[in-house]
Amino acid sequence: MAMSITGSSADQHSEAPASLALQMRVMLLCALVAFCDGLDTQAIAFVAPVISGQWGIAPALLGPVFSSGLVGLALGAFLFGPLADRFGRKPVILLCVALFALCSLGTTLAQNIGQLTLWRVVTGLGLGGVLPNLISLTNDYASARLRHVLVMVMFCGFPLGATIGGLVTAPVVAWGGWQGVFYLGGGLPLVLLPVLWLGLPAARQKGKGEAVASAAVGQIFAEGRLVPTLLLWMAFFCNLLVMYFLVNWMPSLLSLVGSSLSLATLSAAILNLGGIFGALALSYLIARFDPLRLLAMAYVSGAVGLMVMGMGGQNVPVLLAASAYVGAVVVGGQIAMNAVTASFYPASVKSTGVGWALGVGRIGSIIGPLLGGALLKLGWQGMAVIKAAIMPMLLAALAVALLRWRQSSKTASA
Repeated sequence: MAMSITGSSADQHSEAPASLALQMRVMLLCALVAFCDGLDTQAIAFVAPVISGQWGIAPALLGPVFSSGLVGLALGAFLFGPLADRFGRKPVILLCVALFALCSLGTTLAQNIGQLTLWRVVTGLGLGGVLPNLISLTNDYASARLRHVLVMVMFCGFPLGATIGGLVTAPVVAWGGWQGVFYLGGGLPLVLLPVLWLGLPAARQKGKGEAVASAAVGQIFAEGRLVPTLLLWMAFFCNLLVMYFLVNWMPSLLSLVGSSLSLATLSAAILNLGGIFGALALSYLIARFDPLRLLAMAYVSGAVGLMVMGMGGQNVPVLLAASAYVGAVVVGGQIAMNAVTASFYPASVKSTGVGWALGVGRIGSIIGPLLGGALLKLGWQGMAVIKAAIMPMLLAALAVALLRWRQSSKTASA
């Protein structure tokens, strides 16, 4: 029997809910890791204009560098989700944090495109591996009433980290060059690591034997989950394609039309800040209305926002307002999708289900930056490149609408 994508896994109800204090502690610690993840993931986009100028390379050549880190993110999500379902979420979270912290520091040693690409791939393994486990661990401890809200609030740490990164890039670069951003991105999670060791509890999974038996990837398609899983993957793919297309290319595109580094990075920061407010608004609305209907409507409106961004040119107020709204939809929508997906899968395959959805989504995030570079090479000009994101945004709306239609049809026929 298939589970409702808007409901909670049956096995989660078999355990007494954790105390509110423990729920809050897990959420806050996971949010701190998500903050570091967001800061480090977006760091390369923020310093790209500086690297381009110092190394004397065309901005279009940075597309593969952007995508290299996202390849690592995809591989990390595919690899560490199943490992966490087998060995536990806490040890995998600690391993991933240590990995991306040390590799972020290692990025400062890069002296050419090849070395920079390699460091971003390895860093991405840790960054991508930790996210599904943050989502799953928060979901494991959250009560049924607070589950969607706590997961979404926790994941707001990611765009908050990206926002702070955008705001501090200019002064940090002035102080320590582009390497200073990666010193910050690697140093913070290293300081956080002992706090996580002491403060994170073991995940509330089923017994080890059952978890090992159920951790095979094929289990995420079992019990009527095949079609919903594929539709989830489509939504993740399109949403993350648009998200990483925007966060990686907006600073460079604005630099190409004559904007300062401060304004270029501010636009990306505003995009992520909008995502935080969007996630908080959606967490409130999802608790009261159909989450899939809300997400479908949000994605359609996001396509309109992208059109405004593409037509805004150098009109700063219009551009920043549109960036904030699109961020609310794209970044906030992705956070909502994470929460909904975590509630769909049973605990024994939760990290696998969320990890593979994020992994497939990361394929879209790899294509997004490459798409920007390809359009520039084809002669697309300035902010007009943003319009290319409209179609995948509409496809994400279609996937969510089909998912809702299928769930509604099954409910009506039950």
